[in-house]
Amino acid sequence: MRTADIKAIKAQVGAGVRKLREKKGWSQEQLGFESGLHRNYIGGIERGERNVGLVTVAKLAQALGIRPRDLLP
Repeated sequence: MRTADIKAIKAQVGAGVRKLREKKGWSQEQLGFESGLHRNYIGGIERGERNVGLVTVAKLAQALGIRPRDLLP
């Protein structure tokens, strides 16, 4: 997979997390609390800087009340 493709996937996942978080009216800190992840890590995901693993996708999905596959492009 090309580097550009990887960056695009991370950006899409991050944008999706941000959109769902904002829809709930939550701060990054609140999503961090609900998911058990640090708020700085949430920010990195939303900026497309983090390569999110499956367990993290599951934690975020559970906190946001969605299916894990709904976070994937």
